[in-house]
Amino acid sequence: MLSNLVWKKLSFCLFVTFAGLLLPSDKCLADDGVKQPNVVVILTDDQGWGDLSLHGNPNLSTPNIDAMARDGAEIDRFYVCAVCSPTRAEFLTGRYHNRLGVYSTSAGGERFNSDEQTIAEVFREGGYATGCYGKWHSGMQYPYHPNARGFDDYYGFCSGHWGNYFSPMLEHNGRLVKGDGFIIDDLTNRTIQFIDSHHDQPFFVYLALNTPHSPMQVPDQYWQKFADKDIVSDPEAANAKKENLEHTRAALAMCENIDANVGRLIHHLDRIGVGEDTIVIYFSDNGPNGSRFNAGMRGRKGSTNEGGLRSPCLIRYPRCIDPGTKVKRIAGAIDLLPTLADFAGIKFDAPKPLDGKSIKPLLTGGAGAWKSRVMFSTWNTKATVRDDRYRLQSNGGLYDIINDPREKSDLTEEKPQVVKRLKKELAGWLAETSLKSTRAPATRPITLAHPDAEYTQLPSRDARAHGGVRRSNRFPNCTFMTNWKTPEDSITWDVQVLDRGAYEVQMYYACKQDDVGSELELTIGDEKIGKRIEVANEVPLIGAAEDRFKRVEGYVRDWRPMTLGVVQLVPGKTTLTLRARKVAGEEVADMRLLLFRRLGASENRGTSEK
Repeated sequence: MLSNLVWKKLSFCLFVTFAGLLLPSDKCLADDGVKQPNVVVILTDDQGWGDLSLHGNPNLSTPNIDAMARDGAEIDRFYVCAVCSPTRAEFLTGRYHNRLGVYSTSAGGERFNSDEQTIAEVFREGGYATGCYGKWHSGMQYPYHPNARGFDDYYGFCSGHWGNYFSPMLEHNGRLVKGDGFIIDDLTNRTIQFIDSHHDQPFFVYLALNTPHSPMQVPDQYWQKFADKDIVSDPEAANAKKENLEHTRAALAMCENIDANVGRLIHHLDRIGVGEDTIVIYFSDNGPNGSRFNAGMRGRKGSTNEGGLRSPCLIRYPRCIDPGTKVKRIAGAIDLLPTLADFAGIKFDAPKPLDGKSIKPLLTGGAGAWKSRVMFSTWNTKATVRDDRYRLQSNGGLYDIINDPREKSDLTEEKPQVVKRLKKELAGWLAETSLKSTRAPATRPITLAHPDAEYTQLPSRDARAHGGVRRSNRFPNCTFMTNWKTPEDSITWDVQVLDRGAYEVQMYYACKQDDVGSELELTIGDEKIGKRIEVANEVPLIGAAEDRFKRVEGYVRDWRPMTLGVVQLVPGKTTLTLRARKVAGEEVADMRLLLFRRLGASENRGTSEK
């Protein structure tokens, strides 16, 4: 017989045991009770939903990215925008890009309004170290630069595309530097270095890879597999007849390089013991940049059809997300800010409206009665609305995406009530967002001399050419000015100077030996400085030898800096004019950019190189 005391102790233990089984628990709590995961967001550029072996593409192998779905979650219907910069704006803010003033992909139209709150600012306020590596494409000058938008450390390029992927000119916290090897490998290395420097505190890293966006460059070890590979196309796809096999081969080789770097990064997280407590998200910014395998969906980059907007989205978070989780509800880039903040337990003052919503319940099995929603997208004159089953195009076409991903059968006549409902939703959203959008370029001029910026770049893409001067290519992002031959020719920038101060100005240029001796003049308001070109920089165009497919964008050079002098800037709108007072040879020079450095500013901002 057990004593009453023993029975009481045994009963208490049984009660505690069974109560622990019955009471809800939070598996996301770490061993020390802290609920703040690290975050790594990987965004690729022009990679379609079908550019993964996970999605049935027989032409390539992406085992590391595929493993993220096996070990974590896949959002099956995840939506982004038709092109690059709108998707970045929506991810960074949780709001639709047409609320934010994004109307183009270059020349200032890629910027979202400076008073918008970013995901980096939210996480930095929450105690996180923040880093960004890669293609920014949301503004180059402060207050649009990544260092001004919440990122402690930035390494990469701010334009929409780059002209060379092998040890190119990049920037690190504003300072122009030379990259180290193939750019995707380099950016991944920088991300790993940042993680190693900050794994004693929570970190938020945004790895914005710039492939498989053209130019189609990739190291030999990846290209050799695809150089002569037979490509299996989807014969039922609407775009199959338009496929260029050489372009496809290059894109797939670039995707396999991405996969290798994703694997390297995740392996490193696990090796240093933080993989269990790190959220890793992988997605792309729009549909594929070519007519290639995309599970038969209609549309590609630039389209508001399913194939232009549906992106892979994989989320790995071993502590919280069960392996093999499949989310069937629609979600999008606008949801990532609220979702990640929810996982991290960060409360923030959300703007109204915050278009995204936390999908943490869908990822952790706590969705219950998840409320249906609609999602919108627009680009140029095209617009669309999507619910969990149907997509309505602004031209009136209605499609059952679940059963008709090719959008071949217009159901407008068969489903008039669905058309009426979705058309009303789309019209209301377009009216609301157009009223709140700051679309006019004149309202946001190119900015110069922000008080927090030591360096400001004024690239040729933001300039205007006059006289015989012309841009090196019709796609402006990575161009230079050329055909500069007479004193009547000029290059101008319309700017808003934000603060007063003394600035050293450098010009990055190329010049033939026979053309050395031209005398330059830079005019800024009442200020003028002049300098003679004394050193040749006779360098070839770079890129053609490395391209696996002939590019449509322009080529680049190895640019040389020369100091033009020091100017005193005062606040206000003004025009910068660069001209040649004397032309010594056939041409003055090719001009890539002007770099302004605030004199007296800290020489050691962040972790910049000298």
